[in-house]
Amino acid sequence: MFGNVMNIKNIIVIAGVCAAMSALTACDKVSPQGVLMAGTGVNDRVRMSINYYTDTFDKKGDLYATESEYSFLVAADSHVTTDTMRMHEMFSIAMENNDLFVAHLGDIADTKPEYYSLLKQVVNNYNETYFQTRIKPMFVCDPETRMYYDPYLPIIKYTESELRQEMQINPFFPVVGNHDITHNGWALWSDIFKSSFYEFNIIVGDTGRKDHFIFLDTASGTLGNVQIDAIDEGLLDFYLGDVLEEDDDEEGFDNTPRHTFLFSHTNLFRPNTIQFASTFPREEMYYLLDRLHKWDVTAMFCGHVHAWDDRVIGGVRYITLDSMSERNSPEPGDYLVRVNVHADGTWDIERVHMNYTTKNKSAAS
Repeated sequence: MFGNVMNIKNIIVIAGVCAAMSALTACDKVSPQGVLMAGTGVNDRVRMSINYYTDTFDKKGDLYATESEYSFLVAADSHVTTDTMRMHEMFSIAMENNDLFVAHLGDIADTKPEYYSLLKQVVNNYNETYFQTRIKPMFVCDPETRMYYDPYLPIIKYTESELRQEMQINPFFPVVGNHDITHNGWALWSDIFKSSFYEFNIIVGDTGRKDHFIFLDTASGTLGNVQIDAIDEGLLDFYLGDVLEEDDDEEGFDNTPRHTFLFSHTNLFRPNTIQFASTFPREEMYYLLDRLHKWDVTAMFCGHVHAWDDRVIGGVRYITLDSMSERNSPEPGDYLVRVNVHADGTWDIERVHMNYTTKNKSAAS
């Protein structure tokens, strides 16, 4: 399904691990439950996410780009039901381009158990393909014992299942959207993806420099008190700050990220002035703008309104993606975004074309 992967440049060594009454334009071709019915509240979702985050923190790792440049893919509003082929196509595109990971901006599926069962199969297929083509080749397999070992640390050996568990492969990072939490959808979403509020770093090549990635829970159109308190207490700042003595192999080593990329379902700005769309309450809007400044955010990626928008305000680039759902965007189009981060620290984006339609079923294979 994912094709052959050639000239792999980047690998994940170990991985760690949005508005309730939303825009009518964001819901006009999906089931109306996302507008009419609420689910688990943001404070409860964030409490559960924080518990998971802290309980698994000792297993949390960063992502490693083995070379000094890498790319990642961003998608939004897939609204999966019984047809998962756009998701297959998205993962196929990521594998063929050697993208380090895929981020999803929420409204990943409509809230029925059978839809999430199909979604889970697609995500697991991507994880397994990633493991087989990018992770396992890093290790040497003893032809007699069929045990795997790191060529630099041959004393430790793994079966294939042990290696898969040790590497904790999960190169797919979603945020939760308003359609993901209706009809107790949070139970379905969190069963697969666990936490809606988290962060990680990418360590870049041999430089030791890092880029920081923050994922917020904005599915209810508000951050909520618990999330704001957690942000103010620095839960997402663990790797930020000044030079850390324990990381100083050389004098003057800079531990601050080169870039901070932020991901949210709900967008801060409407794509145009005549479009009806919910955003954050005014006080939270000011809070977020101030927090983006403190985090020194390079770019914020949003979904929700099913419309493309790209603008720079206050030095931050705000990119809103169109829906990749075949029901909302039935014709082929540029529904994905690839972010290319270069060796010199510069970055750029490219819009990525999707071809699958119900009339062109071979496009996703």
